[in-house]
Amino acid sequence: MSSQAPEPSPPLLKDGRGFSPRSDTAVDMEANAGRSESPSQSNLDHEYSIPSTVKFTWLGTYFLLSLLLTIYNKIVLGVFKFPWLLTFLHTSISALGTYGLLQMGYFKLSRLGRRENLALVAFSALFTANIALSNLSLAMVSVPFYQTMRMLCPIFTLLIFRAWYGRTYSTLTYMSLVPLIIGATMTTAGEMKFSDAGFLLTILGVIFAAIKTIVTNRFMTGSLALPPVEFLIRMSPMAAAQALVCAFATGEVNGFRKALANSEMSGFATLASLLGNGCLAFLLNISSFNTNKLAGALTMTVCGNLKQCLTVLLGIFIFNVEVDLLKGAGMAITMLGAAVYSKAELDNKKRQNSGYKKVPQ
Repeated sequence: MSSQAPEPSPPLLKDGRGFSPRSDTAVDMEANAGRSESPSQSNLDHEYSIPSTVKFTWLGTYFLLSLLLTIYNKIVLGVFKFPWLLTFLHTSISALGTYGLLQMGYFKLSRLGRRENLALVAFSALFTANIALSNLSLAMVSVPFYQTMRMLCPIFTLLIFRAWYGRTYSTLTYMSLVPLIIGATMTTAGEMKFSDAGFLLTILGVIFAAIKTIVTNRFMTGSLALPPVEFLIRMSPMAAAQALVCAFATGEVNGFRKALANSEMSGFATLASLLGNGCLAFLLNISSFNTNKLAGALTMTVCGNLKQCLTVLLGIFIFNVEVDLLKGAGMAITMLGAAVYSKAELDNKKRQNSGYKKVPQ
């Protein structure tokens, strides 16, 4: 740590829009619905205005919860084989949890216009479509191929930022993505099987995942600057409804009814397990949105690659997963890439310490 003067705490920790009570009135977004956003107000590099200690704290929380939920999901889906219903559970508990926070006065809803509400509906559809593409493509390609293609998400995120927003990064940032992607690919190496349709759907799913991460960030750092908890309460009910429709369409609801009728799942144990899983997903959603807002969309996709390697590492101890030399070297290369990326981000932060539009948290 350097001996620089302490950096001021970001609004997330002191203005109340995140987790402390506030008494101000709702913000009227409808009056500004037609206002364009100038380049100086685009706030694309908002993450460089956040104190490093705050950013790394949220990143660490996100990593821990994400790894726990990944392992928890693996255990739950071994018994509860209904991924759409599990998504419905996650989003429903997130909606109920954020509604409880709203009633306790931890945040207030902004007054949005028609365009903003339509944008949120479109985002919830993107969220559901991303899950649907993942499930569909997984049925048409091998798991190693699917995981390898998902490692390209940081590249697509970077390309979308450059093409759509004109944002550039430092040379070291670009270079750090090479070991991150190569190392993660080595970690997930295996038999590569795919059809032409499966290949296209997998690529499309990766693009959708990158777009979803970027759009999430822009909702919270762009002209709307929605607090993460408000964004979650607005998105979760729509995503839950869409997941439930998909569960009916794919026959999961009927399958769940038959499983209950045949006593394939014990009532109390299954309910307790699912509720615990949903509550953990709620905490992860809050952590994920806060981390996306404070660390940036590209960092989130880089974390996805790093999480994949850490999941394999934990699998060695929890599920007795065998790791050969190639996968072990891949994990080491990924860790090296993550270290280089962190160094690049810290250097970028030092170079850019002014000109930010403060975003309410």
